Amino acid sequence: MARRRGVAPFLGLCVLAGVLFAGTLAPVAIGAGVLSNQVSDSVDSISADLAHADPPLVTTVTDRTGAPIATLYAQYRIPVTPAQISPAMKAAIIDIEDRRFYAEGGVDPQGMLRAAVKDSTGGNLQGASTITQQYVKNYLVNVVDRTNKAAQQQDKEDSLARKLREAKMAVQLSATVPKDQVLANYLNVVEFSGTVYGVGAAAQAYFGTTVDKLTVVQSALLAGMVNNPNVYNPYTHPAKALQRRNTVLDAMVSAGSIPASYGATAKAAPLGVVGAKPAAPSSTCMGAAPDAGFLCAYAVRYLEQSGFTADQIDTGGYTVKTTLDPHVSQVVKDAVNANVPTTQDGVANTFAVVQPGGDGHQILAMVANRNYGTDPDQGETSSNIVADASNKFGAGSSFKIFTSAAAMAAGKAGLNTPLTNPFSDCFTPPNANQYTHCYPVSNDGTGYPNPISLADGLATSPNVAFVGLEAQVGMPAILDMASKLGLRTTMATNDAGTKPITDPADQRSKNPQYDEPQSQYFENLLSFTLGNSPVSPLEMANVSATLMSGGTWCPPDPILTVTDRNGAPVPVKQQSCEQVIPPGLANTLEAGLSRDTTAGTSAAAARNAGWTHPDIGKTGTTQESESVAFIGGVDHYAVSSMVFADGPRPQEICPGTPVHLGTCGHGAFGGTVAAPPYFTAMTTLLAGQPDVPIPAPDPQYLDAH
Repeated sequence: MARRRGVAPFLGLCVLAGVLFAGTLAPVAIGAGVLSNQVSDSVDSISADLAHADPPLVTTVTDRTGAPIATLYAQYRIPVTPAQISPAMKAAIIDIEDRRFYAEGGVDPQGMLRAAVKDSTGGNLQGASTITQQYVKNYLVNVVDRTNKAAQQQDKEDSLARKLREAKMAVQLSATVPKDQVLANYLNVVEFSGTVYGVGAAAQAYFGTTVDKLTVVQSALLAGMVNNPNVYNPYTHPAKALQRRNTVLDAMVSAGSIPASYGATAKAAPLGVVGAKPAAPSSTCMGAAPDAGFLCAYAVRYLEQSGFTADQIDTGGYTVKTTLDPHVSQVVKDAVNANVPTTQDGVANTFAVVQPGGDGHQILAMVANRNYGTDPDQGETSSNIVADASNKFGAGSSFKIFTSAAAMAAGKAGLNTPLTNPFSDCFTPPNANQYTHCYPVSNDGTGYPNPISLADGLATSPNVAFVGLEAQVGMPAILDMASKLGLRTTMATNDAGTKPITDPADQRSKNPQYDEPQSQYFENLLSFTLGNSPVSPLEMANVSATLMSGGTWCPPDPILTVTDRNGAPVPVKQQSCEQVIPPGLANTLEAGLSRDTTAGTSAAAARNAGWTHPDIGKTGTTQESESVAFIGGVDHYAVSSMVFADGPRPQEICPGTPVHLGTCGHGAFGGTVAAPPYFTAMTTLLAGQPDVPIPAPDPQYLDAH
């Protein structure tokens, strides 16, 4: 065979290994060595990717202004160009790994021959890999096969076949990619221990600097690490790391890169790494700021539901600009922390803010007194308590919104309709038989009129009137309305707030509480309107957004844009907005909810806060005061504020400074504990802004028809 120009003949290696290197060193089985043609086939397909495919990069999550709030990655990597790499770093890696790098054609013929001799005589396979070959190996291990353990093992195996595969690919690369680029590619892909990959990330993580500023001493440490990142880790094995660094410095002296006198001085220098471990940023949303973690986590889930895989997000190098408004988010975070301290035992205060709109509902803030993390002693939680149906005790009487909306939609009641409202009553559940006991309900106090108008009922929240209205309207319509207005995920969970149990082997599946979604479980239970079931705080805020958008539901959206590593926009699939109730009904229900802060259950708290803005609101308090809520909206902010027991031993929530668990008689109310953070935050956000009036009611929804 004729040799291609620029590829050295390896006659000795051919004899010993039975491989004829020709062209691009494709292996052909002859003599004593037989290498499968599969090696050549696989190399041909992979080597083309080596010159073009991108390694895993960090995905950056930002707020709506573009300020980073979190990084997501499987490999922490900061890509650098050849020009960005300091001369010291280039010299260090070449002098210790491949002094003939700029002269050889991708392989070292003498080293390959020595490796073949050792392999053929039963000795350990010798190294002799050029930087180009090491790039090939590291690329296969860290990029191509990073999720395939079996393939990674083959990439690392101590065999001549693997060496020959690397050699062929190295020659191909050397013939097509400039040397400086090969060197940069190698330094971009190689591991520096743990999740730190590439010299750009290593410079930042180990020395808090950029790769162009790496000194000789720093470069020698990093160059020494690539031989075995774990053994020469300066944090876990400082003595070995120091010894290896000094070996690199000796190699630099030997190669003439630095004078001997400088080498001696450099060897006396300390390791110089910063901190007690590599300063790599967090690789998850748990590294976000306290006011951003829950929204970040929800944004990641949103992308996954739209078709992105977790691996794509962690390796794609995307820039994900979220809808998070940093000012709104910080203001509401401060408000909930003032209401319930972060480390308050057993009490969570969630707060979600959604921006209404007919063409989208952007999430401006998702916060809690808890922070998103793994240390409960610091008030952290690894559950997304703002997005999920994590408030297992419910939103209390705020669910009367759904009963009212369903009754008005069906013509069973309007804002002026009188509702029967004795102090107590006992209602027959839907589809009951002769043996079914009635459901007893009583009002909280005797001060309610009988009858009471629906409008007055929304403001003062009598239980008997609404359970009676619920029985009149029928559960299917009310459950459907709850889903339409915004409880899409909530209604799909079971009455424990998790996915329904479908495994017959699970003993819980014998109980409808666990094996039915709430949309089915409550078909025969009149307790639904009293809000004693798990609910998503975010979705309750989106219920307000639906009403404030003229009856248009849109998914609560955390994403503004996604761009790839090259800055090109990436489409994000999402559900379309839906007109779920007529605008007139939405406006009328808003009008009915507009009295809560002036004459209703949160009026006292509003007066104490000096609140004067026109708004909508509905409080909720569960029977044992284990959860209280305020659902409302003002201007262009739709909100939910919920305070609930979140510890392993839930108790009654008590008002005070701070809000706490205990035994305090009647306990907290939505108006006394959940509404104050709303008034505090919105007063700050609306400062200097003109009031936005509540829409006028539609006459056709004022009376039953």
